[in-house]
Order: sequence, then C-alpha cells, then structure tokens
Amino acid sequence: MEVTCEIVGEGTETVAVDSDATYGDLVERLDYSRHEVTVLVDETPVPEDAPVETDHVRVLRLIKGGRY
Repeated sequence: MEVTCEIVGEGTETVAVDSDATYGDLVERLDYSRHEVTVLVDETPVPEDAPVETDHVRVLRLIKGGRY
C-alpha cells in the first residue's frame, strides 16, 4: 500500500508499507522516531499501534533540531 505523507512545513513524501502496517511502522519508514512525530488522519491524531487504513496522512514533527 502506498501512503502519501505530508510532513507539515517540510513537504510531501510517498512511502510503501505492508498491508498490515501500523502508523508506527509508517513513521519508521519516514526515518523518524515514534517519539518525534504525531500522525494525523483527518486532523485527528492516531495511535502508533493502529493499522494504517488511509492513503494520506499529515505528519507533525514535535521535536526538531536542538543542541547537545
């Protein structure tokens, strides 16, 4: 299944996931940590362990950049 991911403020990326993938799996395919982003479907946050059931999501980065 292909999912179009709009990363808010950064652009759009399309990724392929398995038919039994979760939103956490989708986040990993985008190379983000599950703690770094929130996935929105129809402007509503979805749990990372829920199955992907849509072909378009918005990804909101909660953590970006920083210094050590």
